Amino acid sequence: MIAIVDYGMGNLRSVQKAIEKVGYEAEITRSPQRIADARAVILPGVGAFKDCMDNLENFSLITPVLKAIASGKPFLGICLGLQLLFSESLEFGHHPGLDVIKGVVKPFSQTMSDPDRPGGLLKIPHMGWNSVQIQKPVPVLAEVKDGSYFYFVHSYYVEPEDSQTVAMLTDYGGKFVSAVAFDNVVATQFHPEKSQQQGLAILRAFAALK
Repeated sequence: MIAIVDYGMGNLRSVQKAIEKVGYEAEITRSPQRIADARAVILPGVGAFKDCMDNLENFSLITPVLKAIASGKPFLGICLGLQLLFSESLEFGHHPGLDVIKGVVKPFSQTMSDPDRPGGLLKIPHMGWNSVQIQKPVPVLAEVKDGSYFYFVHSYYVEPEDSQTVAMLTDYGGKFVSAVAFDNVVATQFHPEKSQQQGLAILRAFAALK
């Protein structure tokens, strides 16, 4: 069973349906025991960083998530589930994250330029399809070709201290980290469950991990 962590925010059912579509069982749960028993864990997320951290704490899910990562079982973060892994976020102040990855979550600046848009300014949030540039080989991402397109919806991006964790980059008013990978952890800024065949390929490879 693959556990999808339910902390009251995020498109949980769409992630579950995508996992089921590639032929695997997934359970939406906030039970620490079910998360501990799962052979793999997914942390999705949509919403504000602080609200998500508060919900993780209120549902007593921070320790189960950290234990799942420490156990070595496959772990996938999606969108805000990527950002929550970082040390802190600058979204509406300074807010601590799970501190699994040293680094910070920063806002896109509305003063950043985009020559393809009227007025030359970046549209925020970054929403829609954009391509990825692969930075290192990762088993879960092995079927993804350089330049493949994925679906994004976000106003903030991650900046890890260790460049060795960076698996993919994407260009939006400048390059930002769109996926990280290290040890048993993979996390994407884009939504694989909304990214058609390329996204399903990632979820299939993740679900097949032992």
